[in-house]
Amino acid sequence: MGLLSGLVLLPMAPVRGVIWIADCLVDAAEHELHDPAVLRTRLAELNEDLDAGVISPEEFEREEDQLLDLLERSVPSLPVRHR
Repeated sequence: MGLLSGLVLLPMAPVRGVIWIADCLVDAAEHELHDPAVLRTRLAELNEDLDAGVISPEEFEREEDQLLDLLERSVPSLPVRHR
């Protein structure tokens, strides 16, 4: 980047910083959404909530289905070997 373009684009530095932070937040959220360990922890918490009566069985089923779908998509399937 040349001196002139650096001076012209200097006022945009805060905007670029905000965009960088937003990208970091998106990456962290996607990691948490697809991390199998986090999903298993959320499933365990969901079971505890059901056992404690905090949530209804219907709500448990709905949330469990969503978490299991995410877990299934986050864990790569093993290749099938043909004999």
